[in-house]
Amino acid sequence: MANATAGFARTFRAFRYRDFRLMWIGACASTIGTFVQQFAQSWLVYDLTKDPFYLGLDLFLGQLPIMMFSLFGGVFADRMDRRKLLLASQYIQMTCAFLLALLFAFHVVKVWHILTLSFVVGLGQSFGGPAYSSLLPTLVGPEDFSNAIAMNAIQFNLARIIGPTLGGLAYTMLGATWCFALNGVSYLAVIASLFLIHVKFVPAKTTESVLSSMKEGIRFIRQRDGMSALVVLAFCTTLFGFSLNGFLPVFVREVFHRGPQTYTLLLVCSGAGSICGALAVAASEKMKGQGRLTLLILTILGLITTGFAISRWLPASCTLMFFAGAAVMASASFMLSLAQLISTDAMRGRVMSVYSLAFRAGIPLGSLALGKLIPVFGVSKSLAGSGIALTCLGLYFLASRKDETFSSSHSVPL
Repeated sequence: MANATAGFARTFRAFRYRDFRLMWIGACASTIGTFVQQFAQSWLVYDLTKDPFYLGLDLFLGQLPIMMFSLFGGVFADRMDRRKLLLASQYIQMTCAFLLALLFAFHVVKVWHILTLSFVVGLGQSFGGPAYSSLLPTLVGPEDFSNAIAMNAIQFNLARIIGPTLGGLAYTMLGATWCFALNGVSYLAVIASLFLIHVKFVPAKTTESVLSSMKEGIRFIRQRDGMSALVVLAFCTTLFGFSLNGFLPVFVREVFHRGPQTYTLLLVCSGAGSICGALAVAASEKMKGQGRLTLLILTILGLITTGFAISRWLPASCTLMFFAGAAVMASASFMLSLAQLISTDAMRGRVMSVYSLAFRAGIPLGSLALGKLIPVFGVSKSLAGSGIALTCLGLYFLASRKDETFSSSHSVPL
């Protein structure tokens, strides 16, 4: 019993901090709302167009502003009040959710409305993302960095289970309008938490230009051992390994010939696996060889993705989605914790904006490419190709022993 209690306390040690608890609860509520909307939005885009390209385009436009402006967002996160920057981001995203709800309520929504609002939401996230990534580690002690990142991953993936489930119920029983309205209301939780927390880090005043600050951040990354290789790996990982969930509606329709209930089931399996993966990361202590473990997980993720692509038995596909979710979350958490360990408070916004840009840029580019490949080769062959590419990527990094560079980042002082 004592060992179980100690293990539980170690796994959830970031919750000892009041401000972290508040941010976790607010972010979880908001993320649940986001997944409620994403459920309806992905299904409706495909339902309106019957073209998988528009699914990829919607994902691409949501990420495009992050690719364009997140470096600027990182600079502002290092020179402005991060709480105010986050609040502005939440206001923008909340307005877009309510606007989409109104468009559906009055039956005037078009596909271009959805695509445009996805771009505006991405614009808000391009400044809010670096601010959140920079603010979160300051809410806990340095020794609990990795645990806080894993706990944040858990709230995200808990939302991935609850969100699609609520989205499926709201979509079936109330209609798409309520999915978007619920997302709008959910932003109030994170806004409230931002007003309640105490922000400890105050950026130093500077007269340096935005471009000079950006160059300083890039120079910092190039000079820190392991960071450049980590950025490259992050981009390639999301390019090949993170498009599975985005094209589930196509797989459900064309392979299993089923509807939203099966789509929800697969998303829930993925979310449950992600929570287990994040819990495993949270329970682990700092260990040597974390880079090699990350690469092994990515290699396995590629094999799982390939297996899902060729599966025609729903129970097997659900099982593979569970393990894919666990592998995605464990690898993402390990890479993010390594990036945070390399950084310092004064440079955190810029470092995390570059890392996040690389990590997130692969998602829309991969989605856009799959959106064009699926009509030509079919969803199974296209997805299997992504899985094989990710497996080869992991084996290449393992063979070249670049994970040793990642492991050296543990010696970098916080």
